[in-house]
This record gives sequence, structure tokens and C-alpha cells, in this order.
Amino acid sequence: MRKLSMDELNRKTIDEFKDAEKIPVIAVLENIRSAYNVGSVFRSADAFLIESIYITGYTAKPPHKEIAKTALGAQDTVEWKYFENSKIAIDNLKKNNFKIFAVEQVANSISLEKFSEMNFHKVAFVFGNEVSGVEQQTISLCNGSIEIPQFGMKHSLNISVAAGIVLWEMIRTQLKKT
Repeated sequence: MRKLSMDELNRKTIDEFKDAEKIPVIAVLENIRSAYNVGSVFRSADAFLIESIYITGYTAKPPHKEIAKTALGAQDTVEWKYFENSKIAIDNLKKNNFKIFAVEQVANSISLEKFSEMNFHKVAFVFGNEVSGVEQQTISLCNGSIEIPQFGMKHSLNISVAAGIVLWEMIRTQLKKT
């Protein structure tokens, strides 16, 4: 076994990335405290070629040195939009026929593996604050909530980890359909 060289990875250029067809998935970041977490989500969004990131509230937005440190350039490839609050972002998503799901532990949430079997063409996921999660008023605006199964003591994941898991699961199911 041999590690691949950078040339063998078939990386897209910035222009190729921007021209590439995106997966109709949007990550909504609601009041994320850590700009490092925001940068990590940018990096995952780039890796999985998702459509966009919506940044809301006091979440840091590019240009920002801590985002750049973890995004490693993905802040320049992934499309993003800023909204003053999640309601405005969700109204925008609904106008564009997206189904919106909070990633949160709530009554009647849908387990991620069951959700990925459902057939949604355009979907957005709201990821909440590192301490308080997705705000209740935002959950009320969503079409539902999904939950990542967890079996340990904490039942809590870092937002960037949760985003990576959810985004990969959506991409994985898209790949199975093609």
C-alpha cells in the first residue's frame, strides 16, 4: 500500500469546484461560537460538494483567520450566505422548496439512518450552538428534526463532527442512488 501524491488525488481547481454540479444540501449554522467549528464545516461542505452554507446570528463568517485555519481554503470554494437570524434563512430556504431539519435531540426526532432512507431532493440541516443546540423557535420552523444515534454517556457531539456525519450520510445515500 502506498500513500497517494497530491497529483493523484484529482483535486478540483477553484474554478472547477465552482462550476461543478452541487448536491442540493445546505448546512445552516445557527449561533456557532467557535470560528474553528465554522471552518471545519466549510471543509466538510467542500469535501462533499454541497450547495451552500447559511450562516446565521453571531456565527463567524469569512474572512476570519480562525475559519481560514480549519477550512484550509474551503471558505473560498463553498458558497455561503449570511442571515441576521435563522428565521430569515429558513424563510429563504422554504421559498426555494427546501425541506428543513434541525439536527437536535427532540421528541419524535428521526434517527439519521432512517432519515437517509427518505427521499428528499432539496434539504437543509440546521446545526446549533455548541452549548445550547438549535433554538426552540428555530426547531418550530423546521419540517422535522433528525438525531444522530449515540450510545455512550455524553449523547453530545461537537457541531463540526455532527455536520460531517450528517453531510456524509446524505452524500452516501445519494451515491447509492446513482
